[in-house]
Amino acid sequence: MIDGLLSNISGWLSALTGDPSGIIGTPGVQAPPPTVTDVANGAANLVPPPTGAEGGGGLWIMVVYAAVFIIAIYFLMIRGPRQREKKAKEMQSNLRAGDNVVVTGGMFGRISDVGEDCFVVEFGTNRGIRIPVLKSDVLGVREPKLTPPPKQDVAD
Repeated sequence: MIDGLLSNISGWLSALTGDPSGIIGTPGVQAPPPTVTDVANGAANLVPPPTGAEGGGGLWIMVVYAAVFIIAIYFLMIRGPRQREKKAKEMQSNLRAGDNVVVTGGMFGRISDVGEDCFVVEFGTNRGIRIPVLKSDVLGVREPKLTPPPKQDVAD
């Protein structure tokens, strides 16, 4: 076993150095420099050839990666926006007259009338301004906080 290992190592070294005799370091004989093919062949001999159990899985791995990629794209780019849109439509269909809402422009108002595709929203403190607003432009049900935050005393 050791003899076979030593002969393999000697063969590899002779392929790498370009010594055709297989004897490295013969006095008076200068070995030619190794060529690219000698180095490539020597490196190829260092790596054992693949067996049937190790190779051939490349196609299945690519299929699995593609499936994982498609599933990730579905959850990140398709399912999430659909869920948010569904919740927004449900919220907009449940709005009734008298609900305080905030619209896309950031303005707060109270719904005074509900139409087929729009709400009539009253804006302002005296509720004298009535503007029709598309249902899709209502962001949510919310009342404005009109009280200012308490002032903090700054100690010098």
